[in-house]
Amino acid sequence: MDLGIKGKRALVCAASKGLGLGCAEALAEAGVNLVINARGRDALTRAAYSLADRFGVMVEPVAGDITTEEGRDKVLTALGGQADILVNNAGGPPPGNWTDWSRDDFIRAFDGNLLSAVALMQALVPGMAERGWGRVVNITSQSVKAPIPELGLSNTARLGLTGFVAGVSRQVAPQGVCINNLLPGMHATDRMVQLDENASKSQGITPEEARARRVSAIPTGSYGEAADFGATCAFLCSQQARFIVGQNILLDGGASRATL
Repeated sequence: MDLGIKGKRALVCAASKGLGLGCAEALAEAGVNLVINARGRDALTRAAYSLADRFGVMVEPVAGDITTEEGRDKVLTALGGQADILVNNAGGPPPGNWTDWSRDDFIRAFDGNLLSAVALMQALVPGMAERGWGRVVNITSQSVKAPIPELGLSNTARLGLTGFVAGVSRQVAPQGVCINNLLPGMHATDRMVQLDENASKSQGITPEEARARRVSAIPTGSYGEAADFGATCAFLCSQQARFIVGQNILLDGGASRATL
């Protein structure tokens, strides 16, 4: 399918690996020129060279922490303050116990998984609306639909972003801007490896056993793949997605036991 976005320009955050890289690859394959961001310069540079070589698009890597004002200023400068597509993504806060989290822990979670995404939308969406076209995809979590007890910091921050998008998306839809959220379940990424290792330590089992237990709860019988996730993201950025607004699309292999 031709997604109709060849020649568009996108910012993809946390794009050196994992789900962010999966999104960058799918957009590049559709002919989208990219500014990609991550904290690690070396991995980001390798990803940029690979994407440009494989798909023949322009890719500019901008290393920095997107959850800080300095990091956001760097990517906005590289974009010239303008993009057609924004993919918000940032690593989640660490797991823990609800009795142990302090106010500072919550503020860091909000900065990372709520306020940084809001700031980038405030910077880029008005220009999209003025030009009459734009797409925003926020990568949140399946915990928005089905909270994960040990990820309470993430649950809280990402639900806040979900509420923000629910209101804003309807305000900018008349100007051709579609904002939606993608809710990943368990995917084969470094984040999942970390969670498996944490589970193995807390439960006194091996990481392989922890993984097997998690996989057994997924109807598809496997972790998700970044490429499949990226393909869904690219479709939400397509011309054909013009009627999808303010939605929370779950990609979890059926693991969340919910009707809606």
